[in-house]
Amino acid sequence: MLNVGLLLSAAVTNLFYVTKAEVARGYALVTLPLMIFLDVTGRYLLRRRLHRLRARGACMRRSVVVGHRSAVTELVRELRRTPFHGLNIVAACLPPGSGRDDLDGVPVLGGFDDVVRVIDVCRADTVAVLACPEIDAARLRRLAWQLEKGDTDLFVAPALMDVAGPRTTIRPIAGLPLLHVDHPELTGGRRLVKSLFDRLVAALALLVLAPALVVIAALLRFTGPALFVQRRIGRDGKVFRMLKFRTMVKDAEKLRPALVGRNDGDGVLFKIKEDPRVTRIGGWLRRYSLDELPQLINVLHGDMSLVGPRPPLPEEVSRYESDVYRRLAVKPGLTGLWQVSGRSDLPWDEAVRLDLRYVENWSLTLDMQILGKTLSAVIRGSGAY
Repeated sequence: MLNVGLLLSAAVTNLFYVTKAEVARGYALVTLPLMIFLDVTGRYLLRRRLHRLRARGACMRRSVVVGHRSAVTELVRELRRTPFHGLNIVAACLPPGSGRDDLDGVPVLGGFDDVVRVIDVCRADTVAVLACPEIDAARLRRLAWQLEKGDTDLFVAPALMDVAGPRTTIRPIAGLPLLHVDHPELTGGRRLVKSLFDRLVAALALLVLAPALVVIAALLRFTGPALFVQRRIGRDGKVFRMLKFRTMVKDAEKLRPALVGRNDGDGVLFKIKEDPRVTRIGGWLRRYSLDELPQLINVLHGDMSLVGPRPPLPEEVSRYESDVYRRLAVKPGLTGLWQVSGRSDLPWDEAVRLDLRYVENWSLTLDMQILGKTLSAVIRGSGAY
């Protein structure tokens, strides 16, 4: 919407200039930008209201999902975790031999040949067909014809996951609608723009926050050093020294082996919700992510970005599976999708999925959206420990 508004403003301005129309300059300089601002703001407020309604179970579409058990289960869990998508899975259709046990409370009411019947039984208005070899082009076409009679919407999920729309286009070739996927822009001009943007914002933030940083450092100095320096892994596996305000007692790492049994994290993460090593002021700093402010220096130095995957420890990277190394294709971030989606409350698999989604779909617009959401996530303080 913002891009369309800017293009409209430029087109109208050029039209006035070419036709020499006698129109007040204020129309182009004030009215059009104000109209764009009000439109974008109105759409944002309406979307927020819709998301709140869907979080309460309203304005949802009743959906039947078709596919293999594991894929269906994953989709059900994801839609429950993110109800703002507006899809409520009311039934599932699985291939023969998959059993009829419920999937996380979703009843399995038939097979691939029973989709239309199940839709009628559940009064569903949407069908989501997940990637599976049993449903070929001809079978999918016949299903679309059947759904057309009842005005039921059909969604077809490709096998490729977590690749956003800007990277995909539909190209009809030999009668087949082939999905063309562009490569993610991990190098080049856009990366240079991102780097310049990161460093400029980091420099301005350090200037504005300098008084607060001095006060926090002075308070921490009463019990020891103010800064905690830790080795982390950056882009392409490069080791760098990450800065944080110290939130734990001295020699906290030496106490870690004794606390392994209390680990609340899963996967390769080590997290304890009520870590006895965290000081009183450290707990407050962690709750509002103030301990991470010195990482603005890392951003200014070029080791980190404002937005990106979570910076991992060397021991975490040593336990990565092959696909997880993709997180290291970009610089780690001061914030990211993991920060605005639950922080430490996220399970390891979900945190990895969010990081990989960011790597595949990075854009400056997405960075701006994440930075905007970070403020509310920090104010809430949820998932920070």
